[in-house]
Amino acid sequence: MSADGLARWGGRFAAGSPTRTGAGFALAAVALFAVAPLVLGDFRLSLLAKYLCMAIVAVGIGLVWGRGGMLALGQGVFFGLGGYAMAMHLKLADAGPGNLPDFMQLYGQVERLPWWWEPFASPFFAMAAVVLLPMFLAFLLGSLVFRRRVRGAYFAILSQALAAAMAIFLIGEQGTTGGTNGLTDIQGFFGYNLDDPLNQRMVYFIIAGCLLLMLAAARQLMHSRYGELLVATRDAEERVRFLGYDPAKVKLVAYVVAAGMAGLAGALFVPAVGIISPALIGVVPSIEFVVGVAVGGRATLLGPVLGAIGVAWAKTALSEQFPAAWTYFEGLLFVLLIAFLPGGLASVAGLIRRRRASGGTARRATPADGPVRRAAPAGETAPPIGVPAPAPAPAPADTREVTQ
Repeated sequence: MSADGLARWGGRFAAGSPTRTGAGFALAAVALFAVAPLVLGDFRLSLLAKYLCMAIVAVGIGLVWGRGGMLALGQGVFFGLGGYAMAMHLKLADAGPGNLPDFMQLYGQVERLPWWWEPFASPFFAMAAVVLLPMFLAFLLGSLVFRRRVRGAYFAILSQALAAAMAIFLIGEQGTTGGTNGLTDIQGFFGYNLDDPLNQRMVYFIIAGCLLLMLAAARQLMHSRYGELLVATRDAEERVRFLGYDPAKVKLVAYVVAAGMAGLAGALFVPAVGIISPALIGVVPSIEFVVGVAVGGRATLLGPVLGAIGVAWAKTALSEQFPAAWTYFEGLLFVLLIAFLPGGLASVAGLIRRRRASGGTARRATPADGPVRRAAPAGETAPPIGVPAPAPAPAPADTREVTQ
């Protein structure tokens, strides 16, 4: 193959090229839909389904934080809204028409179904609500915050306070939300029995497919003109404003999209795990979402996904052996990554390449390399560095006679 052919072939697999992206999605589909179900048992596959839900949330955080520079510490709110919306429908379906969910009968605080529960009896309303409710709340919050130019640590603290308020509200409404226990013992998923391993695998395939769709949507946004504008807003917000764009609207779009992804992840988490509770949507889970994104690399597409899966797996594996020390380890990991590796693990390969390139160009000469010579004009030999150059030969005297 000629040099031009090799160059064209290499260009097809350059970073960000459609060929390379398509190959990456194909490999991910094979790993999720073929390899994992064959290698993992039913229990491990259900755990992977749970981790993939966390990865969907991480995709949205990567868009908001990695591309938009907004440290969102309250994604647990949107995750919880989607989860509770789905769980409410599934609990009503398990109870049957005209019956109260089991926890309402157990606590005995309500005699009839609350009015705001009734629309969730419709599967169409519930499926729309799991995405639209989080997006609507994000729109309201973002409209108020971004127009007042709240950003940085103030935005992070505000979003974290919203997660804490959401958890406190759910705990206080024990008669209608299940309180601290949440909505548990979910047995069916749109007519399918979740105790059946085949149906659990079906749920896993749905979650894996949704993850790939969210990745495709995020990539489309990142490589579009809007993605460039979002990065410009992150790096130079005032310049974007002077160019005639509204940075508040640019940030709002990313924040609303990320909220919709988190709501979808919460809705899929419910049939995968069978429970949704305030402990899964409060401050700590919201921080864990961000830690996973930071570990993987917030500025990349796959970094947040791999980081979220890795942190979730480590939490499951290490918390069983060190239940009291896992939270401290997670916090220390987050601090160290932000301080010494802000690009996450996805930036390690780039750092190694740059260091090798700089080491190759800036490598000093050694005695074994021989003398280093200066640049010399064509046709001449330059002396080695450290050896004085010979003096130039004197110009020949002009022997022509001068005539008066």
